[in-house]
Amino acid sequence: MRYMKVYLEAIGYELPPLVVTTGELEERLAPLFAKLHIPEGQVEEWTGIRERRWWEAGYPLSQGAVEAARKAIRQSGISPRDIEILIYGGVCREQFEPATACRVASQLGISPDAEIFDISNACLGVLNGIVEVANRIELGHIRAGLVVSAESAREINEFAIERMLRKGTMEYFVGALATLTGGSGAVAVLVTDGSFTGTPGHRLVGSAACADPEFHSLCRWGMERAAGEHYIMTMCTDSVAVLKNGVELGKRTWKRFLRIMGWNAGDVDRTICHQVGSSHQEAILKALGIAPEKDFVTYPYLGNMGTVSLPLTAALADERGHLRKGHRTGFLGIGSGLNCLMLGWEW
Repeated sequence: MRYMKVYLEAIGYELPPLVVTTGELEERLAPLFAKLHIPEGQVEEWTGIRERRWWEAGYPLSQGAVEAARKAIRQSGISPRDIEILIYGGVCREQFEPATACRVASQLGISPDAEIFDISNACLGVLNGIVEVANRIELGHIRAGLVVSAESAREINEFAIERMLRKGTMEYFVGALATLTGGSGAVAVLVTDGSFTGTPGHRLVGSAACADPEFHSLCRWGMERAAGEHYIMTMCTDSVAVLKNGVELGKRTWKRFLRIMGWNAGDVDRTICHQVGSSHQEAILKALGIAPEKDFVTYPYLGNMGTVSLPLTAALADERGHLRKGHRTGFLGIGSGLNCLMLGWEW
């Protein structure tokens, strides 16, 4: 899909106050490491992640999303009453029902005529939300839409550590290892038709998506029934298979993306990828033929924040001058399922 009328006006973000190092997590796992003969520092060596953020215990996800949204709205100068659709795209949500987007919209004072709902698609929820808003703008149905998300890794990290220690096996440790890469944060992306100010933001040129749903079982996060009426949170990832098949899906999507955009690989000035860890970044950049200096990363100090990672990384890349006016920029997203979605911008 190509676009002519869609602009990214602002990205707001909120970072949790608690910094948790990988060394701290390893200290809690010391009895397991000793039993399995895993050397100290191995998790950081495997993932490239030295720390991540956690919200305070009990901090509402919707509050993080609201704070990020307020920043995006302030940056843009657009009134909340002009926002005609609000989408919450996080993996983490406060309840099964109602949509977390409703609580966010209520606190922001969004137009009573707006559509308000959640999208769930693993780590691609925010990118899917941007495409949903973009399609409506391109068709002339709306002028502005807001996509928000907040993720929290604290709870699943705590569960994973407790169960790793209790089960004490290499098999369980390997399946739960990817859980330790998780980080927390919140983001809001404001997308418009560029008509609100004299200087519209970054133009969305196009998007491309591909899927390999036969790999839906490689990374699973959810609730499983335990003894009695209790349910427990679990997460299990086949990291090797996710990497192998994710790279192949990324190659296929990249080829389609370049064709739709009318770009050659060398035309892409900058990339922002989903922030999984060092192995994934090196593998995907090599497979797509992208020079590492074109890419910007946050995973070493923020971990994998799910849907929040890519747009928040783009915001930091912009603040730090990595993204500059005129750069042809690719947002390269991937999520368990497996699904891949790439967006091309004229920054």
